[in-house]
Amino acid sequence: QVQLVESGGGSVQPGGSLRLSCAAAGSVFAILRAAWYRSAPDKQRELVAEITGDTSTYFADSVKGRFTISRDNDKKTIYLQMNKLKPEDSAVYYCNAHIQGINDYGEVSDLKDYWGQGSMVTVSA
Repeated sequence: QVQLVESGGGSVQPGGSLRLSCAAAGSVFAILRAAWYRSAPDKQRELVAEITGDTSTYFADSVKGRFTISRDNDKKTIYLQMNKLKPEDSAVYYCNAHIQGINDYGEVSDLKDYWGQGSMVTVSA
């Protein structure tokens, strides 16, 4: 019933910026924790940013100071603002969230883990 729909990926030159969006579609009651992961060729999936509640955040050392994660509770959307992008940031980025949904009986469901479809980010001259 709940789906995470990503948008905002694309190609950018080194030093440029992109903003990824992850919209929780469906009967969503609350997003308790959300994160962005990335996967590059020949590399293990990496946690790059995480937000719990509205303000508690975590960033990987490789992106600290360049990336920010935020949320819009009205739109049920998680954002990843990426600045000063480097070629090594090129990867497929996945949104991940723990979400309480609303079932067809109108009751709040238990927490479930959801993943977005992935967004390609390419940083090259």
